[in-house]
Amino acid sequence: MSAEPQFLPAHHVLILGGTTEARQLAEALAPDPSVHVTTSLAGRVASPVLPPGDTRIGGFGGITGLAAWIVAHDVTRVVDATHPFAERMSFHASEAEALTGVPLLALRRPGWTPEPADDWTFADSLADAAALLPGLGTRAFLTTGRMGLHAFAHLTDTWFLVRSVDPPDAPAPPRLEVLLARGPFTLDDERELLARHRIDLLVTKDSGGSATAPKLAAAREAGIPVLVVRRPAVPQGVAEADSVAAALRWLGVVE
Repeated sequence: MSAEPQFLPAHHVLILGGTTEARQLAEALAPDPSVHVTTSLAGRVASPVLPPGDTRIGGFGGITGLAAWIVAHDVTRVVDATHPFAERMSFHASEAEALTGVPLLALRRPGWTPEPADDWTFADSLADAAALLPGLGTRAFLTTGRMGLHAFAHLTDTWFLVRSVDPPDAPAPPRLEVLLARGPFTLDDERELLARHRIDLLVTKDSGGSATAPKLAAAREAGIPVLVVRRPAVPQGVAEADSVAAALRWLGVVE
């Protein structure tokens, strides 16, 4: 007796993940039998929340490794839904598109916009933020991610509070307190944290989105200045979407 023919999905979508939008996109695509979804995670968080579909954890081995994986696994579309500041991965995805011809979309939620009551100073990089910081505050809530603490390690006079899922690695500022916690955090959470630690400066990347926005509202209420690191541009020529709905339209899937 011959075996029943197997149904093969018409599309294999590789999502370069690590964001809420990446997980939401995987959730939206998972019920569609014509789509095979694989989400790739960098592996920087010890116990990540896994999206539906297949997942892979760890790097690809650079541009050629990513391109080879795309070809070997018959990927038909790639969505770069990494963090807006994952500049290297976005560059690798752009170069892999050039090598393979597989279409690439950058899914980036809009950045934050200051409100009239906000006191924001903008920096072009973590190094720029570290140079500006001493003139803005002495007790800083540093929310730029544990992987970037090295940029502030030379600041010996500033007291830093860092909150992360996993403990940060050295080098790090000498006057540092670490809170191990996983968000999201409410406005009340952020109000209490700023008051309890006597924070006089918030340092953040322009990540955008609502999940981490309460800290901005709490700083606004307390009259605390905010040092904002601008996000890097999407690689030239890469298609962009600012929402999961827009990404689904690009993929040809109707919500």
